[in-house]
Amino acid sequence: MNARKLSDGQFAWLLMIPGLALFLAIIAYPLVAALVTGFFEQSLVRPGRAFVGLANFADVLGGDFWPVLRNTLVFTIGATLIPFVVGYALALALNAGIRGSGFLRGLFLFPWVIPGVVVSFLWLWIFNANYGVLNGVLTQAGFIETTVSWLGQPVTAMIAVIVTKTWASFPWMMVMLLAGLQTMPKELHEAASVDGAGAVRRFRSVTLPHMKGIAGIVLLLEFIWNFQHFDTIYVLTGGGPAGSTKTFAVAVYDTAFKGFDLGHATALGGLWMLLLLVLVAFYLRRETKESS
Repeated sequence: MNARKLSDGQFAWLLMIPGLALFLAIIAYPLVAALVTGFFEQSLVRPGRAFVGLANFADVLGGDFWPVLRNTLVFTIGATLIPFVVGYALALALNAGIRGSGFLRGLFLFPWVIPGVVVSFLWLWIFNANYGVLNGVLTQAGFIETTVSWLGQPVTAMIAVIVTKTWASFPWMMVMLLAGLQTMPKELHEAASVDGAGAVRRFRSVTLPHMKGIAGIVLLLEFIWNFQHFDTIYVLTGGGPAGSTKTFAVAVYDTAFKGFDLGHATALGGLWMLLLLVLVAFYLRRETKESS
């Protein structure tokens, strides 16, 4: 068929066919097949499966779903807000034109370019109870008398994974916020200074309103990414101790590949996906408002 005889709409669909076929084969079909598995009792080590309806979902909701949700929210909120504050502070300092800002900008990006698993093993060594750098420094400084098992206690283990994720993610927040600060018209600050506004008042009245949009997007994106984060938690604690750092990502992995229970793992993953869809829908709605 001659392409010149096709309408614009038909030709557009023709161009989309390869992409749609790839999407259906790689994303849509595996996703639907996985969700269907949630309605069956199926194991990785035994052949066959039996239809159980909503029993897997009921078991998940009646099991450790709520503690896992709590852990996921604690990690996600902590690993989003703390690097945001650090990144915002550094962006403000770099935007002020401090000496050596170009070198510092490159230096602060260093944690961001390191693979997540490498970062996790680095901090695993830092937090080690026997030969970790953190215990050594605190002992030498006189802050602690005996070594602390940072990854062996529920509270300190959660703090450890949040600190690790903070170190890895604050650079990209800093870059995004710095880009937003550099788009701010200097005339606004100059006018505020002429009116007698100090640094704090200029920050509250000029900088914060200007940065509201980009700050919201950065926070929302980081929240979504942290809600599905896996490698840092799995390398540092494996979800322990006593499940205190077990998030949805770790719980799904453990259920499927350690418990060999595909039915319950898929049911848990389906509920997790629904929560993620709510976050994504909120993000898309915000983006639509920002662009309109």
